[in-house]
Amino acid sequence: MNKIDLVGMVAGICTTISFLPQVVKIVRTKHTRDISLPMYVIFSLGVFMWACYGFMTNSLPIILANTVTLALAFYILSAKVKYK
Repeated sequence: MNKIDLVGMVAGICTTISFLPQVVKIVRTKHTRDISLPMYVIFSLGVFMWACYGFMTNSLPIILANTVTLALAFYILSAKVKYK
């Protein structure tokens, strides 16, 4: 792995794990009232597009970070709808 990909991997890990506290809180409390549905829809679309970009450019750090982030964001979105 080259230095540029290493920086990308570290950045991806940091931004991706930043969603874990929110997911854990939702799992424990089943409370999503303060989460903005439009923000998460727009954010998820952006993350999906970043993942597509990663696949199109064959960039492993972008692919990994954005597919995991998309899964976490999708969980938050689905919980927001489920736990209104």
